[in-house]
Amino acid sequence: MAGLLKLGVLISGGGSNLQSIIDHIEKGALPARIQIVISNNPDAPGLARAQRHGIACTVVSHRDFSSREEYDSELTRILKDAGAELIVLAGFMRILSGGFLRAFEDRVINIHPALLPSFPGTNVQQAAIDYGVKFSGCTVHFVDEGVDTGPAIIQAAVPVLPDDTADVLAARILRQEHRIYPQAIRYFAEGRIIKKGRHVEITGIGDPDRAVLHNPPLDD
Repeated sequence: MAGLLKLGVLISGGGSNLQSIIDHIEKGALPARIQIVISNNPDAPGLARAQRHGIACTVVSHRDFSSREEYDSELTRILKDAGAELIVLAGFMRILSGGFLRAFEDRVINIHPALLPSFPGTNVQQAAIDYGVKFSGCTVHFVDEGVDTGPAIIQAAVPVLPDDTADVLAARILRQEHRIYPQAIRYFAEGRIIKKGRHVEITGIGDPDRAVLHNPPLDD
């Protein structure tokens, strides 16, 4: 397993992004290995996903700790013992403390189902529909001490259609989450990420004109 990026994945729920990462690793598209999956929720279906693939997993309930700092200290210990080099939040419904982020400086990433900095927080698909935007999407970003405020690594845009409900839009966005999260991890594994304050550059990208989108489409 030499040369593979060692991941620690934190989850709270279903783990569909975890599954996407596992699938990309198993088909050889992502040079990484998941060292451990940690959930704060003992009933998280994502734990069964990890177990089916022979991945070590554990439950660390935040309810067993008197403070966020104590909880995050235990997470830090487990992740360091596992040798995790990049911490991947895949539906982890906890805000991490400054102490945790300093322990893994510039090595904690998250995915959010909106085009940050627009619509941080929760219930973001309905917020995008209510606001009337033409595009929503998802963002992989470095985690800082704010809520969905860290520098963006990669984003995917999807159209918001007139008859969309929050669930329909969420499903369209989720399909793109499953594509861009493994890609962001691959950028990290290949050393292609250059972070300069809030600006993240990716080396070796293709033609940027291919990223241009319009909704509704242009007549010509």
